[in-house]
Amino acid sequence: MDQRPNVIVVMTDQQRGDCLGIEHTQGHSRHPVLTPNLDRIAEDGVRFAQAYATSPVCIPARRSLLSGQWPSTHGMVGYLDGQEWHPEHTLPSVLREAGYQTQLVGRSMHQHPRRKRFGYDEMVISPADYSRWAERHIDTDLWADPWYSTGVMHNDITARAWPHAEELHHTNWASGEARRFLARRDPTVPYFLTLSYLLPHPPCLPPAEYLERYRDRVLPTPVIGDWAPADAELVLRKSGASPVRLDPDGVLFRTWQAAYYASINHIDDQIRRVLHRIPGAMEGPDPEDTIIVFTADHGDMLGDHGQYAKSEPYEGSARVPLIIRAPRRYGLDLGARVEEPVALEDIMPTVLDLCGIDIPDSVDGTSLVPLMTGERSSLDRAPLHLECAPSFHALTDGRWKYVWLLPSGREQLFDLDRDRDECHDLADSHPQVLAQWRARLIAELSGRPEGFVRDDQLVPEATYRAMMPASVC
Repeated sequence: MDQRPNVIVVMTDQQRGDCLGIEHTQGHSRHPVLTPNLDRIAEDGVRFAQAYATSPVCIPARRSLLSGQWPSTHGMVGYLDGQEWHPEHTLPSVLREAGYQTQLVGRSMHQHPRRKRFGYDEMVISPADYSRWAERHIDTDLWADPWYSTGVMHNDITARAWPHAEELHHTNWASGEARRFLARRDPTVPYFLTLSYLLPHPPCLPPAEYLERYRDRVLPTPVIGDWAPADAELVLRKSGASPVRLDPDGVLFRTWQAAYYASINHIDDQIRRVLHRIPGAMEGPDPEDTIIVFTADHGDMLGDHGQYAKSEPYEGSARVPLIIRAPRRYGLDLGARVEEPVALEDIMPTVLDLCGIDIPDSVDGTSLVPLMTGERSSLDRAPLHLECAPSFHALTDGRWKYVWLLPSGREQLFDLDRDRDECHDLADSHPQVLAQWRARLIAELSGRPEGFVRDDQLVPEATYRAMMPASVC
């Protein structure tokens, strides 16, 4: 029997880094979401308090997780669907070459073509596989995917309870497919399972029981920075959504907020369903044989600073949860909360390091194992570069965050140690610090084909598209 560890990567879609129960109970978050099962995994593992999606939107974030590469390396720096990608190495392909059985279930990784495997032996993914499964039980018409049978569509902020049987919910379906894989996998080789959840990405349609847990609770009011317009309103005009103005104290916003938390709570219970060991029945993963990684592709502004969804440089959008639990033999500092800034790109080298597999030279990320064991307190690398075409570049070292907005050229500076909600823009009051960070961004962007730097100055009118020029993706 192969003694190498199994690996499960659980990924949600659009979950803020501060939307974990343990963040709230320890006083690090305003958001009263209940995640008892993830909290337990964090207590038995290591939690990264400042984990980031370096390009906080679906496609580049998922490419970074799969390849361990910065967006500027794999070439996708914003949202552009329908682009084929030919990475030399991915996390599932490297593990497969090392003898692992690899499986993807749940939400797709935005592959193009949709069945491109990137190293997965098998994929059971939505929308196609879920739709075929669910339409046998859900009345719908020829134009609607079963997930949209309520009439609430992609990116819509209108929220309501899932109107069908809970076992037909996308979250339950993905969890069930994960359990089916665990029950029928080849027991003579280790496995790599990616369990990808669709929620809490809108439309938020949690089962009624979960929605009711939050509907009548006192929920936090979004924060509005002193740099935001005085008349800032939450105006929803994202792709695919119906334009609507939301009153942060109104029923529409509060229902969405409750449904967002409820969707995370529901996922947390379903993670327990996947991982639970039942004596005499199908046994879940053995903690002493299995590495668990939990993260998200990006966050959601959730009304902060009058904004919603992703694609923003601010903490609500760019910061993601990251929890890693490994068997006791690895000597992790159990229950530790690591403050060092890390990124989705670090997951691939960390998993390979734990599995004793060489990390390909194509990987930009860094193994986090020394941070998890307490061997090191810092990665000693340059500040993280965050970007998302066509709107921003940013840098952060965990204490400071510098933001350069395009096409206006506006600069912002936040002291994250004292102002985690980024309510106070210090760009005008700290000119020397601002100049230091501007110089760092100039160095970071020098040589980029878009022309962001000219004569040692930032050029906000540079062409900034989701696909980098001359990229081979």
